[in-house]
Amino acid sequence: MEKLVISEERLNSPVPLTLLSLKGTIETTNASTLEDAIDRIIDDQCYRIVVDLSGVTYISSAGWGIFISEIKRVRRNSGDIKLAAMTAPVREVFDLLEFNNILRPYTDKGEALKDFKSTTGAKTDEG
Repeated sequence: MEKLVISEERLNSPVPLTLLSLKGTIETTNASTLEDAIDRIIDDQCYRIVVDLSGVTYISSAGWGIFISEIKRVRRNSGDIKLAAMTAPVREVFDLLEFNNILRPYTDKGEALKDFKSTTGAKTDEG
């Protein structure tokens, strides 16, 4: 199985915003690495996170579970996690699991970042 590579970039904005770029596969053997990265971001009081999935070829149930569990913490703090640039196989599973009811997918990271910049980040009606 492929290794997971995580790159993190804090972006200049009035409210803390992080771009998390992932490459490889997200599976049981490495999901804790992703969970640790997201936990660290949230612990730093950054509740607006864009996850660039353009380099991810596979996400296991363990990986999807991290996004679902972390979204609750983020939204309790008026933030959001935006998933951007899913590859076709990843998007297929996302759609089959109907995660679009919980997480909004974006065509690319630019679109997700722009959506954060056009809103206050307050999502009081969710989570």
